[in-house]
Amino acid sequence: MLKEHAAPRSLSEAIRYFADPDTALWFVVNLRWPSGVSCPLCDTDNPSYLRSRRIWKCRNAKCAKRQFSVKVGTIFEDSPLGLDKWLPALWLLANAKNGISSYELGRALGVTQKTAWFMLGRIRLAMQSKSFKKLRGEVEVDESFFGGLSANMHKDKRRATIHGSGWNDKQAVMGMLQRKRGGKHSVVRFAVIPNIQKKTLVPLVQQNVEAGSSVYTDKHHAYKYIGPQYRHAAVDHAVEYVRGRVHTNGLENFWSLMKRTIKGTYISVDPFHLFRYLDEQSQRFNLRKLNDLGRFVFTLKNVLGKRLTYRELISADMTPATT
Repeated sequence: MLKEHAAPRSLSEAIRYFADPDTALWFVVNLRWPSGVSCPLCDTDNPSYLRSRRIWKCRNAKCAKRQFSVKVGTIFEDSPLGLDKWLPALWLLANAKNGISSYELGRALGVTQKTAWFMLGRIRLAMQSKSFKKLRGEVEVDESFFGGLSANMHKDKRRATIHGSGWNDKQAVMGMLQRKRGGKHSVVRFAVIPNIQKKTLVPLVQQNVEAGSSVYTDKHHAYKYIGPQYRHAAVDHAVEYVRGRVHTNGLENFWSLMKRTIKGTYISVDPFHLFRYLDEQSQRFNLRKLNDLGRFVFTLKNVLGKRLTYRELISADMTPATT
């Protein structure tokens, strides 16, 4: 069972704490099965524990006495790495304000860069949180564009990829931020979008923001059509950035954090992986009031039912519309 000493509060404590395979195992077991271990296939309680292999065997004959580990059905499934490497990696990504590169993680854990990149992709899936609950109260809506600076590109790549100025040839992202209300801090939601036309932006606002809310945007013409069910006000950035309560400074802060993370840590992000990095940054932003242990436990609770294969990770077809 899990050791009785206090749970870790810092990275150094987490590394020492999870270095013991039994401690790491029962930490995850107690989060996954708080009422006791049960078979993930047939839900039979009280399976036999094979201590030498740290796995369980189902007692149900109809289940053919199936054997399973705590990793089954999670992002850890089929990984040859132990929880002594997985849990510190998860701690690092959940709490590193500007992220951690696969090269740095690989050096820290003693694994290859490719393995570390695969691990980070799986952990980002656990950091992906979708909610059907609409934003309400005062909501900021803004879009931003992500892509390399043409000045930093080789002339041949610049010629092949850059076909215009400004935001042309960059990936558009729409953000929505619910301002602090009812004692709760602000939270952000985003959508990777193909363009910034009315037919794209307006439905996303209507799907994600509760009617009757105050919606604050810039002067982009598409927002004029979000509908009379919202109290809409816009600020013209050519003239001013704040007019009383009307501004998008909260979202601008998130865009700044996100772009600093990409430019300073990840350097280059493929467009079809961008949503994963947004998942990572938005969870840290939304959970910023928790301590390191709180963010770690929140992420660890979300590893179940989110298995990700390498083929799926490199497939561009996995990109979701909204998170």
